[in-house]
Amino acid sequence: MLTRREIENALRKWNQAWDDHDLEGVMELFHDDILFENWTGGKAQGKEALRQAWASWFANHGGFRFNEEETFIDVEQQKTLYRWQLEWPSIESGFEGRSETRRGVDVIHFK
Repeated sequence: MLTRREIENALRKWNQAWDDHDLEGVMELFHDDILFENWTGGKAQGKEALRQAWASWFANHGGFRFNEEETFIDVEQQKTLYRWQLEWPSIESGFEGRSETRRGVDVIHFK
């Protein structure tokens, strides 16, 4: 079982990988059997499938940043609820340079 400090450190390292646009660093937190579901209904089962799904996004969407809004850690259940806001510059024609914003919540289970 991870301690609160170990969970906090894992999240800090994960957030830094996002800030650095480091796909491999982001992937380090995930279990090989991860099930990822996004806001569009898309799913990726397994770490390699998720890596492949995100590779083009990381390559084509530089400048993005996740801002932590709230984090709740349940040490007993080894679970974290992480609420964030994503900001990145638009690449859509006619909207270049405008900031896009999206909010979301991740539920992360630790083993």
